[in-house]
Amino acid sequence: MPNVNEETPSALNQVQHRAVSELLRVAPVADDLARRFQEAGFSLALVGGSVRDALLGRLGNDLDFTTDARPQDVLKIMRPWADAVWEVGIAFGTVAAQKDARVGDADRRFQIEVTTYRSEAYDRTSRKPEVSYGDSIEEDLVRRDFTVNAMAVALPEKEFIDPHGGLDDLASRVLRTPGTPEESFSDDPLRMMRAARFAAQLDFEVAPEVVAAMNEMAGRIEIVSAERVRDELNKLILSPHPRKGLALLVETGLADRVLPELPALRLERDEHHRHKDVYDHTLIVLEQAMALEDDGPDLTLRLAALLHDIGKPRTRRFEKDGRVSFHHHEVVGAKMTKKRMTALKYSNELVKDVSRLVELHLRFHGYGTGEWTDSAVRRYVRDAGPLLDHLHKLTRSDCTTRNKRKAAALARAYDGLEERIAKLQEQEELDSIRPDLDGNQIMEILGVGPGPVVGRAYKHMLELRLENGPMEYDSAVAALKEWWAEQEG
Repeated sequence: MPNVNEETPSALNQVQHRAVSELLRVAPVADDLARRFQEAGFSLALVGGSVRDALLGRLGNDLDFTTDARPQDVLKIMRPWADAVWEVGIAFGTVAAQKDARVGDADRRFQIEVTTYRSEAYDRTSRKPEVSYGDSIEEDLVRRDFTVNAMAVALPEKEFIDPHGGLDDLASRVLRTPGTPEESFSDDPLRMMRAARFAAQLDFEVAPEVVAAMNEMAGRIEIVSAERVRDELNKLILSPHPRKGLALLVETGLADRVLPELPALRLERDEHHRHKDVYDHTLIVLEQAMALEDDGPDLTLRLAALLHDIGKPRTRRFEKDGRVSFHHHEVVGAKMTKKRMTALKYSNELVKDVSRLVELHLRFHGYGTGEWTDSAVRRYVRDAGPLLDHLHKLTRSDCTTRNKRKAAALARAYDGLEERIAKLQEQEELDSIRPDLDGNQIMEILGVGPGPVVGRAYKHMLELRLENGPMEYDSAVAALKEWWAEQEG
């Protein structure tokens, strides 16, 4: 395989040489696999994101390769070598595998994908790419999304291949396409979202001609399946700089097609600060929520932060005193969240959790700034259920006022609430509040069988438990009988 950089050896200086060498040193599994392909008469090259991340010094255990071998030949080579092999992507020319290897003093588990040289193009009415196989790595690289992902290292020769100037773009931190952006986005419209996602992940700028093509071709995203759009959106939202990617989606009109509730916020004003842009407020809340994450990116929290105010456009009212109100926007927003996330094919559990957080995000403010009663604390915890920690973070993130005194007062008030919750949790099992009498006991005491009356009695006893705290058994029985007498009366 010729080295496409032979005429411009300066394109890869000693620093990059060391980076590629380091990549291969820490991944001897690459050389081992390459020799097996070579013995079978095929070529193998490390490619795409793996090369990009190696040059950025952030390579993990995921390795992407490309080859002239057809998928069935790849399977024959991989099966005796890998610890596990998956054929789920074979229709698109990709064979995935897992390989455990000793690297230095550590055992590492590599996730490997080997993809046959290929080209993809969308039919105007199709949601799936048509795959055709190529015969050269140059053909393969020109069909990739961005130049920084169109670099390769031929193995085992360790030749650096960069026909589209990806190395220079990497140094400049810019996203360009190998061919024209129009050709690239026509091949796969999802690449427009990938531009926003990589901008958010890598903190890169998107070249002006790429942004222009995104504006012009935004409508093409509608032929891409909801699942692919959702997965790309997740990667963007979970990135280190989601604001950057989201802003690009809004700016280019892509958000109008995939998440229209977000750009709709640009025209709104918050009820407390009439001149505060709710769109900008939302992005600030997202960033403040990220700062409160404990164990890495939290999709539930970030989605709730992004969607918490989407009910405002539909509930905006101009009051007689000149104020702008958004009454019940949390209830409307929860319904809108459920509808949008369902359309994007999110799991039922995630839809339920994020919608619930949107519904509850104003609950803290509903209690005012005074002393919380034990009853109010119990209800807050009961309503949040397992989402309590997420609700704490979302509520704190939702304070974006520049008034330091007001911000400090809200923070102190919420500190007080969390202290009250902790104190009551020591005294009572707040996380699993139940009536002091269960269904069987209620039926036995009232002398009734299963039916609606048991449900009403249970609900009444739960209200007493929330209002008054735990009751002794005799007191609970007396309270139940008193309620029953009122029903019979």
